[in-house]
Amino acid sequence: MGITARNWREYPQRYRMEAGKCKKCGKLCFPPRLVCPVCKGREFETVKLSDAGVVKTYTVIHTAPSGFEDQAPYAVGLVELKEGVTTMMQIADCEPEELSIGMAVKIEFRRVQKDGHQGILMYGYKAVPERS
Repeated sequence: MGITARNWREYPQRYRMEAGKCKKCGKLCFPPRLVCPVCKGREFETVKLSDAGVVKTYTVIHTAPSGFEDQAPYAVGLVELKEGVTTMMQIADCEPEELSIGMAVKIEFRRVQKDGHQGILMYGYKAVPERS
């Protein structure tokens, strides 16, 4: 299995948390878009997103899909980053009963999955509770 052209194009937002900021109206889009959903502008500047966020909502997965069985139960949630962008990701390093809406989290780049017997590693972002 090779890496497709689409994967290469998506690397910046997948691996560097880069968003596109419309030069016309300032709308921040993550993942970046070719056309602004607000003003239809087509010029964007690249913005590096912060690693600070807040859990807006979440669910706990008890019956995991193929490839994630060893992680169940695990949480997936919508996390709003400091810049106002909301994205979905796994919430790691805590028990489901510790989760709460409004919980402060830090975004970390981690291994998400190992693809079958070929051993292809997939990386992405996970939210981890901020501990004081």
